[in-house]
Amino acid sequence: FREIAVAYPPKNIILVGFKLERTLGVWVSDGSAEPQYLKTYPILGTSGTLGTKLAEGDEQIPEGLYRIESLNPNSLYHLALRVGYPNGFDKAKGAQDGRANLGCDIMIHGKNVSIGCLAMGDDAAEDLFVLGAETGIENIAVILSPVDFRVRGLPSNMPATPAWTSELYADIQTELMKLTRQQIARPNAVPPLR
Repeated sequence: FREIAVAYPPKNIILVGFKLERTLGVWVSDGSAEPQYLKTYPILGTSGTLGTKLAEGDEQIPEGLYRIESLNPNSLYHLALRVGYPNGFDKAKGAQDGRANLGCDIMIHGKNVSIGCLAMGDDAAEDLFVLGAETGIENIAVILSPVDFRVRGLPSNMPATPAWTSELYADIQTELMKLTRQQIARPNAVPPLR
């Protein structure tokens, strides 16, 4: 935090998960300046494919703009941050499509196995849990994206998605473009596909 000139604990956190890159970036702000890139953690365990979560049991990690709903210090997966899935967008599109059981209990947690969650390993989960607790969950935003739209488009082998997915991806891309490209230049960032 000293290196990026942001006071600890920060006023705001943005967690940015990229499914293709299998990374979770952490951006922080003191509330008076643009969010600053802090660190990237590898995602050790995921499930599903690119494309948004549509139903309970599809093993998909959601894609969208979320909040953290709660912290679970007693998780079976060490520690967990509960993602606010489904959000209003997910519910509206589910109703539009006639899908009722959208799923729930999406976590960013420890260990290295997952069914629809982001398994970060215990050390990373501890970092994220403490940071979240000291910042306050009401001050944490989460962006879950199929790819880092700042450096690449969707892959040509992208699975089929509902027609409204382009609207969702435009919203995600808008939020990603608000973040500087500092992460891209860091050594622990994943290089673009060729």
